[in-house]
Amino acid sequence: MDSHTLALLIPLAPFMIAGFAIWTRHQRRMAELQVTATAEKAAQYASHSRELEERVRVLERIITDGGYDTALQIEALRDVRETEKTPEDKATRQ
Repeated sequence: MDSHTLALLIPLAPFMIAGFAIWTRHQRRMAELQVTATAEKAAQYASHSRELEERVRVLERIITDGGYDTALQIEALRDVRETEKTPEDKATRQ
């Protein structure tokens, strides 16, 4: 490296260091945002997984419990589903 190049780089060094500091702060902030988003997704997946597990438990209980008549329970669920529909849904169905 010749003396002219060195003479040019010395005054520019503070600007390069400041630019590097800004870039590293930006990279750190982007990593923090990504971690937050990942944590939120993991919480949503866990919640959804719990809901599905509960539904499977209910189905297992219906099927394996001999004291219940499965057909009657299915019909009861259909009746509940019919009462939950709005009048508009019933009109379009007919």
